[in-house]
Amino acid sequence: MNQLFGDIKFDQAASLRRMVGKPGDVVSTTSLNSPGAETELTGPTQTQVITITSGKGGVGKTSISVNMAMAMAHAGKKVLLFDADLGLANINVLLGLIPKHNLYHVIKGHKKLKEIVITTPEGVDIIAGASGYSQLANLPDADRDKIITGFDDLSNYDILLVDTGAGVSSNVVGFTLPADEVIVVTTSEPTSITDAYGIIKSIVLLEPDKKIKLLVNRVKSSLEGRKVAERVINICQQFLNVEIENTGFVYDDEIVAKSVRKQKPFYTLYPKSKASGCINVVVSRILNKEIEPVDRPAGLGSFFKKMFQVQDNG
Repeated sequence: MNQLFGDIKFDQAASLRRMVGKPGDVVSTTSLNSPGAETELTGPTQTQVITITSGKGGVGKTSISVNMAMAMAHAGKKVLLFDADLGLANINVLLGLIPKHNLYHVIKGHKKLKEIVITTPEGVDIIAGASGYSQLANLPDADRDKIITGFDDLSNYDILLVDTGAGVSSNVVGFTLPADEVIVVTTSEPTSITDAYGIIKSIVLLEPDKKIKLLVNRVKSSLEGRKVAERVINICQQFLNVEIENTGFVYDDEIVAKSVRKQKPFYTLYPKSKASGCINVVVSRILNKEIEPVDRPAGLGSFFKKMFQVQDNG
């Protein structure tokens, strides 16, 4: 495993930590060609880095990432959403945007990372990936580091959301290691549950203390969401000896498909929907503050609060 992922754990994490470190923070750089050394971080802004990933494609991870970003912006956070699904990027597609420049131009040296940032009408900044470039899907360490070090110039955000590809490749796992926390998205399908365990195992083998949360997507009921989460959490506890936090679920809501076709986030397009209510609760837990719905209908907030209390109390 260590041979497979090389030095991503240390090199990429150190680069990204220059963006998110608080003044006075001290980190070990033992594996950065300076045995036993320590470095003081002097970053001007503490940016919370949250990576959203999955072991299996098609679980709705990117839709979750986009709509969580919208909810966080609605909560008053300055958010940068980074499409790290190298080679098959589609955040800009879900937002109806056609970027003039993307990660491909950064890798080729034509643009710096800060020069390809796009501000959406909803107030979320995005860094678009490039779709259809096989060389991006299999980046060598040097090119991947070029992306990571570009974040040195992007230190004025409250939250950096990183939407990775699916699976356990070095590109996927490499973008989870520098994060403050990782959200693994799964569905109730057995293959999705198995692959969620696979990506969690890949992460904890490299960083056993990584803070990992689970989000169950496309559930038919709160009971289903709770049972799937409990299954994954129990398996990880039994076989990996790690504690995984259940951060919630999102209903299988028909408005999600409608919003994809319209290329608009369902959180802003259908603020009264069940899916949007679920996103509010999930983001409330992550930010540790209650999020008011974009357009609060009578009783909706209390409905979702009671629903999740029932889920938590089992």
